[in-house]
Amino acid sequence: MANLKEIRNRIASVSSTMQITSAMKLVSAAKLKKAQDAITAMRPYSDKLTSLLQALSGSIEGSNAAVYAQEREVEKVLVVSITSNRGLCGAFNTNIIKQSIRLATETYKGASVDVVAVGKKANDLLSKQFNVVANHSDVYDDLTFDNVSEIADQLMSDFEAGTYDKIVLVYNQFINAANQNVMTEQFLPIVAAEAITQSADYIFEPSKAEIVSELVPKALKTQLYKAIRDSFASEHGARMTAMHKATDNAGELRDQLKLTYNKARQAAITNEILEIVGGAEALSA
Repeated sequence: MANLKEIRNRIASVSSTMQITSAMKLVSAAKLKKAQDAITAMRPYSDKLTSLLQALSGSIEGSNAAVYAQEREVEKVLVVSITSNRGLCGAFNTNIIKQSIRLATETYKGASVDVVAVGKKANDLLSKQFNVVANHSDVYDDLTFDNVSEIADQLMSDFEAGTYDKIVLVYNQFINAANQNVMTEQFLPIVAAEAITQSADYIFEPSKAEIVSELVPKALKTQLYKAIRDSFASEHGARMTAMHKATDNAGELRDQLKLTYNKARQAAITNEILEIVGGAEALSA
């Protein structure tokens, strides 16, 4: 059995760890509320924009945005892997890394696959196996639509120039604090939408082609921004859940150590009493 000093040191260490995990849980809970409100408010707009794009998808041919819907033989693929800059959030980053590797080694096995990392974890882990052409970890320092738009512009430029035949987003979709879904979305080329029957005769001003030319780049930027926002909210939800479990586990371990300490202390006291009694009996004999 470990001596009393070692057990006391372990109890102090576990208690210190529990304070840290508890503080991190509270910080993540506070940040989660803001991130959750942001993605919840954005989803209706993003869904409506996608719906509008689908309604006008028939007019994309002949417009300036037609290049973004061009289907090519898939020889070069770009995987945009969206993770966090920090760890201690359970399997949040691991799930994205595994899915990115699965896409590169299985889904697009015969193609040349490059990676764009959004988050330090994706850059650190995927750069060991794949060619990471860009790292946008600093986007989390100021997560705004304008900053994400710069990333989207570069992705659209690469696709338009023929550098890549397909661009795929991999991210965690926020469900709630305890649940996130790993999503794989095709960013480019634009997924062909089913024809939507118009029940009314609309007058478009300007023309449909001009509307689509303006709408497609904005829709793509919004799609990427929503994916990063989803991942940002999922990160704090995953970290809050992980720190909550870590705090509970630390509490259980501390209680077990205290019980062990009390047993060891009682055993030491009993041994001392036995030694005193034995010594007294030896003197009186």
